[in-house]
Amino acid sequence: MPEHDSIIYVIFLIFSGAAVLATLALFARQALLVAYILLGIILGPHALGAVDNPALIHEISHIGIIFLLFLMGLDLNPGRLYQMMGKTVLITLLSSLIFASVGFLICWSFGFSVLESLLIGAATTFSSTILGLKLLPATALHHQRMGEVLISILLLQDLLAILLLVLISSSGDRDNQLMNIGKLMLGLPLLIVLAYWFVQWVILKLFSRFDLIREYVFLVAIGWCLGVAQAATMLGASHEIGAFIAGITLAASPISLYIAENLRPLRDFFLVLFFFAMGAGFDVSMLDQTLFPALTLALVMLIVKPGTFSILLGKTGESATFSRETGWRLGQLSEFALLLAILASQQGVIGSRASYVIQLATLVSFILSTYYVMLRYPTPIAISDKLRRD
Repeated sequence: MPEHDSIIYVIFLIFSGAAVLATLALFARQALLVAYILLGIILGPHALGAVDNPALIHEISHIGIIFLLFLMGLDLNPGRLYQMMGKTVLITLLSSLIFASVGFLICWSFGFSVLESLLIGAATTFSSTILGLKLLPATALHHQRMGEVLISILLLQDLLAILLLVLISSSGDRDNQLMNIGKLMLGLPLLIVLAYWFVQWVILKLFSRFDLIREYVFLVAIGWCLGVAQAATMLGASHEIGAFIAGITLAASPISLYIAENLRPLRDFFLVLFFFAMGAGFDVSMLDQTLFPALTLALVMLIVKPGTFSILLGKTGESATFSRETGWRLGQLSEFALLLAILASQQGVIGSRASYVIQLATLVSFILSTYYVMLRYPTPIAISDKLRRD
């Protein structure tokens, strides 16, 4: 096997390069996530070509998102989540309609087809689960409450994104579309019930007997996360939704906090790969065709999204300060937009230019939104020592 194809060599390049760029980013008062994305662009196949198999890295990095959703579930009380989702479902649907309409009008004005404009508009409706949670402190009660609101909105958005991905993946086959949607609607409730039953009657009993053996708890937790994630894909859902179900069914367990703390380093390892893969997948030769529409789309959405969320949350009785901060934390585009862009392009639903507009707009929104939140609000990686919170 040539050295540049070796997974050890690839990981060496990614983490050594990430350490260097992360150091420069900290001196420049930038977010580490931006360093990982820029490293992917530099080392990826469209620039230096040092890592010329981004598909492999993307597959590995996908595990990071799975673990992120698993940890989200572990941190949530199911009863509290149900209560919060009942409050945010209308906010999510109304905001999604507004964002999709704005995104459609922007792209249609740039000469994209109606179908491409609709797809790009749909891609703008989602906010990033990764950034939303990575930039949110977990210690203060104010931000624990904000975390509940963020997660309930992000989860509903993710469900909409998965439905859209199912429609695109079966485009051209109407019968297959209806079958996949039906399987998803029937299968997910069944998966939740079976997962909850298995946790109560099998996993918790095993934990109560062998909880002193930490390695065993670690292995069972990972196996449970990946097992339910895989089961979800058989029902037409995503690994992410399955991992979230796996986490939330364990949330009531007294050992859930221990599992969450021990899995965070593993999750962060894979998330570095995820952001690297984002950068590596972008073709810099498309900049001349995509830069202006992508910048316009990103900048407009970075204004419209926070304002819309702030207004809608204020209508539910949240304070103006709380609503404004939550809106800014949800102001970027999502990693689901990247998946949507790639899948739609592969299926021939949109052209490569439209796909790269979505990708570039997502990257720009990630960078600008992260920087703004770090400047204004408490985060674990804040620029100011006064704002830095764990």
